[in-house]
Amino acid sequence: MFFSENLFIFTLDFRIYKYRYGEMKQFDSSLLHGKLKEYFGFTSFKGNQEAVIRNVLEGKDTFVLMPTGGGKSLCYQLPALLMEGVAIVISPLIALMKNQVDSMRTFSAESGIAHFLNSSLNKTAVQQVRSDVLEGKTKLLYFAPESLTKEDNVAFLRKIKISFYAIDEAHCISEWGHDFRPEYRRIRPIINEIGDAPLIALTATATPKVQMDIQKNLGMSDAAVFKSSFNRANLYYEIRPKHDVDREIIRFIKQHDTKSGIIYCLSRKKVEELTELLIANGIKARAYHAGMDAATRAGNQDDFLMERVDVIVATIAFGMGIDKPDVRYVIHYDIPKSLEGYYQETGRAGRDGGEGHCLTFYSYKDIQKLEKFMQGKPVAEQEIGKLLLLETVSYAESSMCRRKTLLHYFGEEYAEENCGSCDNCRNPKPQVDAKAALKTVLEALSDIGDKFKSDYLVAVLTGKNTALIKSYGHNKSKWFGAGEGHDVRFWGAVIRQALILGLIDKNIENYGLISINAKGEEYITRPFPVSVTLDHDYDQEEKEAEAEVPMGKGGAADEELFLMLKDLRKKVAKKHDLPPFVIFQDPSLEDMAVQYPVSIEEMQNITGVGVGKARKFGEEFVRLIKAYVEEKEIIRPQDMVVKGVASKSGNKIFIIQSIDRKMDFEDIARARDLDFDELLTEIEGIVNSGTRLDISYYIRDFMDEDKADDIYLYFKEDAESDSLDAALEELGSDYSEEEIRLVRIKFMCEQGN
Repeated sequence: MFFSENLFIFTLDFRIYKYRYGEMKQFDSSLLHGKLKEYFGFTSFKGNQEAVIRNVLEGKDTFVLMPTGGGKSLCYQLPALLMEGVAIVISPLIALMKNQVDSMRTFSAESGIAHFLNSSLNKTAVQQVRSDVLEGKTKLLYFAPESLTKEDNVAFLRKIKISFYAIDEAHCISEWGHDFRPEYRRIRPIINEIGDAPLIALTATATPKVQMDIQKNLGMSDAAVFKSSFNRANLYYEIRPKHDVDREIIRFIKQHDTKSGIIYCLSRKKVEELTELLIANGIKARAYHAGMDAATRAGNQDDFLMERVDVIVATIAFGMGIDKPDVRYVIHYDIPKSLEGYYQETGRAGRDGGEGHCLTFYSYKDIQKLEKFMQGKPVAEQEIGKLLLLETVSYAESSMCRRKTLLHYFGEEYAEENCGSCDNCRNPKPQVDAKAALKTVLEALSDIGDKFKSDYLVAVLTGKNTALIKSYGHNKSKWFGAGEGHDVRFWGAVIRQALILGLIDKNIENYGLISINAKGEEYITRPFPVSVTLDHDYDQEEKEAEAEVPMGKGGAADEELFLMLKDLRKKVAKKHDLPPFVIFQDPSLEDMAVQYPVSIEEMQNITGVGVGKARKFGEEFVRLIKAYVEEKEIIRPQDMVVKGVASKSGNKIFIIQSIDRKMDFEDIARARDLDFDELLTEIEGIVNSGTRLDISYYIRDFMDEDKADDIYLYFKEDAESDSLDAALEELGSDYSEEEIRLVRIKFMCEQGN
């Protein structure tokens, strides 16, 4: 491939095109579609792509808002191939650049068609890139903003003809965007230094506030704006309370076996822990975060793209620009810091138009953690962060259609009342009349003015006497406490409905401030019926879930199977001349009635059942459960979470080895930084899982032999359960809790294990 100053010729049967800067020959539709087919293999453009490309070809500034999967990259790749000179593409991530450069090279016989210049290249590679550019081989040259500002790169770029600048992931410019990069703020001054050329800025997520910020900072306020719909009709949005989340995730993945998915966690530590847990449960998973070395990170990414693994567990460092169209689910272990982040990350599901399940686990405790992380940052940054978090809380806790809420946030209206593709629409909550309440909100807002945020208005209505409210004198307003008959969640739902109905405006310049508009004033004089659904209280739902399942298991026990297992336990106990609780305790039977273990290996994963107990007593129980599952045609939850983390496992091994060596219990506890009660709890866990320990040596030194015999006899002949309280009541005050626990451990070991 070669280029003269005013003429470039594509070889390999490419047709000849003439381009002079500012005198671009108009491409008719058939010609443009021909080049699309020739270079990229597509027969038609998607959405606004053709209009965007024509605007770029005409040398005009262009602003593109297009959701993930909408085909943003093509909007600058095709014009770059058709125009004279080199397109400079500014991109935030090395992985993203590499992915796009590799992709472009598949469309051309010339390997130098696309290059990147960044810190990952050595001097020889840099020289090769510059040589290809100067020889006219290169049409797209990718930079990170940090690399673009280097003096030698600026000097080099002054020597070449630049067709246009493309700023990808342009939301990084804005402090109000979800992935602010200060280096992006320097792009305009550097462009001025290198040499002027048209700009195209592209992003998948931008609220009206962020859009304004981007255009202002890049000096492209007059740019043609092409905004595609943010509605991803194929995505299903769901929020669940953050209860027993590891088990929930494993169950979900196994229900979507062999499908590709991404799990986002906020911390690197959680990424590593969850990846280990998934692998231990037979799931093909890899970790990805910025703390890993580049080779491992790239290898894990490639394993995911090449479908050698099904799941990537990652921080937000993963996914930007990753071109994997068949991701079928995106799970957020932790709620994201902003709705922009949430939208972009969930947008990586179903890019091919197929199914995409977006599951997020939410607890307000996570929001409080995120607020703590902000401490120490500049006050202005903290304020922005808190406002973005409030939007996330509002979305998560709202019981309104999630699609409607999300699209409204990005300045797009969604007319349907029920999208049919979110948890709130699939499981609608009862609506309550809010006509009078909405009128109250609008009247109060009209009275207090447009200098306040929604939480301030709610505080006034509910009569919260804060220092700020006092300073404005609104504690003396007639609206102070006017809404105290309802809680904060109710008023939040009413204000959100007012925003959706277009009765209240959100200030773009001073983000978060709300004001009544003409439509809202009209509602005050002519109100119409309005209903709202009350917000979710996920923290309460989490508490209720924990109360329903004391052992922390996901799902309710099968009552019929549980009773059958209790009957079987009686028969087995009678056969072995043992109390039933020695065979298996009630929590173990309950877990069997949830998990349906049909093999000795699966039985070992049941609460309170280890290898020893499973082998000694498990066969008859497994046989019963297997027959029950087959008869009832039950689909079993395949979510056997491996119990215990590394530190606990270490404790277990140390305790077993120490007891084998007949170490004093106080010394064992001290060595593991445990108190005596904690040590006994650890030992009870080991024994209840079927491991046999001989603690007779310690009991002989610790307590009177007659007392030990009395306790032992009680558990063998009188006890109906292993209850400590029942034993204390029966044996009397002469026996301490520690003594009873120790002998109970000895009894369980000798009779049950």
